[in-house]
Amino acid sequence: MKRYRGEIITLVVLVLVAAAVAWFWDTGHQEEPAAQPPTLPKSGVATKAQAVTLLGKLPREAQSHWDSYDRLSFGDPLWTDDTDAPGGHNGCDTRDDVLRRDLTGVRLGTTNPCVVLSGVLADPYTGRKLPYDRSRASEIEIDHVVAVAAAWRSGAWAWPPQRRRAFANDTDNLLAADKTTNQDKRSQTADNWKPPRAAAWCDYAKRYVTAKSRYALTVTTAEGDALGRMLSTCS
Repeated sequence: MKRYRGEIITLVVLVLVAAAVAWFWDTGHQEEPAAQPPTLPKSGVATKAQAVTLLGKLPREAQSHWDSYDRLSFGDPLWTDDTDAPGGHNGCDTRDDVLRRDLTGVRLGTTNPCVVLSGVLADPYTGRKLPYDRSRASEIEIDHVVAVAAAWRSGAWAWPPQRRRAFANDTDNLLAADKTTNQDKRSQTADNWKPPRAAAWCDYAKRYVTAKSRYALTVTTAEGDALGRMLSTCS
């Protein structure tokens, strides 16, 4: 009988010790909550820290559906205000939205204040000063940082028309740029083309990652590596 009583006492002591240890751990040794990763803003370009985190989350896949691409799949005409993308539904054409944002010394139309009549662009890709006059041929084009054809090859082939139109008119993915440089770029991805001016690499990569993340597009391994190198140039 004494032996059983001793075993019971021993068991009770062990249970009390285990409970005390558990209480001490829960109250005094709780792990710090994990830091939440940066999230992508609904509009605006990601910061460097956000872009680095978002780049790491982008799926790595080979490009596909090369032969089925048709630019008209993104809208005809391409520019429209009828979109929920950043810059949409403000009453102005997307192209003029970008010109108003990127040019200095802008002169607007009197009948239609959305229309940009003239201004000067400090080209982000080359650093050249380019005059713009709506009445004459211009050396300025609107560049899709992630080209629509590149978007098609990295997932846009499966989108409904409305999503393609939103992508094509998202002003966060658009830059006024030197015509020759833009045409040299064509639909090349970041592993095959980067701005000739190194000072533009940081902003270019942040815009690129913003677009790829906002629209859940994929990147190739080489593309992701190239974007990482460009982001490393951010101050």
